[in-house]
Amino acid sequence: MNPDLDTLPKIGAPATRALDNSGYSTLRDLAGVPRAELAKLHGMGPKALGIIQDALEKHNLSLG
Repeated sequence: MNPDLDTLPKIGAPATRALDNSGYSTLRDLAGVPRAELAKLHGMGPKALGIIQDALEKHNLSLG
């Protein structure tokens, strides 16, 4: 198990709340989720999406 996958990366509070409210509580939960789906969440912007994608790529994972 990789503990980095068990938390969310450091993104802004609005984006963190948007993910939490949508049931995404770990980086692992976000692997394979379509980027367009996350972009629709209120509070989720391009900067947060980029941080998430970068964090996933460090583990050979990606957004969908």
